Amino acid sequence: MKLLGISGTILGAKTAILVEKVLHAARENHSNIEVEMLDLRHYNVQFCDGRDPSFYNEDTQKVIEIVSQADFYLIGSPIFNGSMPAPLKNLFDLIPPSVFRYKVMGFVANGGTYQHYLVVENQLKPIVGYLRAYVAPSYVYANTNHFNHENEIVDEDVLERIQNLANELVHMQQGLKERKTYII
Repeated sequence: MKLLGISGTILGAKTAILVEKVLHAARENHSNIEVEMLDLRHYNVQFCDGRDPSFYNEDTQKVIEIVSQADFYLIGSPIFNGSMPAPLKNLFDLIPPSVFRYKVMGFVANGGTYQHYLVVENQLKPIVGYLRAYVAPSYVYANTNHFNHENEIVDEDVLERIQNLANELVHMQQGLKERKTYII
């Protein structure tokens, strides 16, 4: 089973740090899973315009392939102006919805205030519903105060929620895989 962590922004470091922390916890607590990180800062992903994927640049094709090969997902999003960033929305638009169907998705997000966690509830979770994926009930939201000046997560509650989310994602995916309750 491959857990793909996606840092859905091309700016800043905090989102990737959160995603990496959850992937690290999943790998440490569950040696039977493979983890991979997809950091959009390292790719030149083209804007989705509906063309056949073979006509996009190499980076865009590679990102589509990486996402398509994963068994379950951890999506990381910064919150900009009360919304998800365009690179993450573009990624959702590039990937055929069937890729996500009946797969588990969890979320980490970061923003400047305590209130921005609502973007997970009001924007990200509804997208998962549209894609017919299974959404992990828990998620981790961290704001600027949860990091120190070196961008290390220092809030103990956030660190505990990271551990819990990692375990929840793996537990859900294993349960679905064992039961093969997919409805097609």
